[in-house]
Amino acid sequence: MHILLSNDDGYFSSGLVALANAMAPLGTVTVVAPDAERSGASNSLTLDRPLMVRRAPNGFYHVNGTPTDCVHMAVTGLLDITPDVIVSGINHGANMGDDTIYSGTVAAATEGYLLGIPSIAVSLVTSHGAGHFDTAAQIVAQLVQRIQRNPLAQATLLNVNVPDAPFEQIKGLKITRLGRRHKAEPVIKSVNPRGELVYWVGAAGPAADAGAGTDFDAVAQGWVSLTPLQVDLTHFQQLDPLQQWLDA
Repeated sequence: MHILLSNDDGYFSSGLVALANAMAPLGTVTVVAPDAERSGASNSLTLDRPLMVRRAPNGFYHVNGTPTDCVHMAVTGLLDITPDVIVSGINHGANMGDDTIYSGTVAAATEGYLLGIPSIAVSLVTSHGAGHFDTAAQIVAQLVQRIQRNPLAQATLLNVNVPDAPFEQIKGLKITRLGRRHKAEPVIKSVNPRGELVYWVGAAGPAADAGAGTDFDAVAQGWVSLTPLQVDLTHFQQLDPLQQWLDA
């Protein structure tokens, strides 16, 4: 099995190193990740300049672009063979609910999915310190082994969020849907050293839809949330009403 790894925290991140170590016994592992943190990059591709690929002493490839760039380049020309599975992470912090729209971690996995490859985005739900990346890495290793034993019938995009706890405290995996957040906190105003007014994007809002069945609820209860995602943005329920509006 050939496993491609990427992330949005950069090729030097602790989560990516933990993930690479966990994947090594399962097959051939290639890492292609951004050369700097690109959190919040979403599904952006770099089209206004050429990209460069370099190799770090540990063998990881790093690209001066986005997470999507990394996976796209790897699959469409950088690698000699097509990966069997793509894993993006381990992100330092949750990617639940509305986070998935902005997340570079999810975007890297999404690009793999769009290219027809089973892909997993994995995040450790922590906001402090290094966290239990080993727990998340072990969870993903089990998922990849499951794919090896029983390949998915079609390309699948899975969003995985792991509680920040020792592995033995994890209750198991739970299939979930995305929850929803309240609107984001207001922008933060400050003054830079030149006396100019600048703005920082505010923090994500708290969970609004976090009831039973959501990723928020599963993680809060000590479960790993496993959410299948799709890319079709068509609002099917509005097709007929919109036609009626045009015909009126």
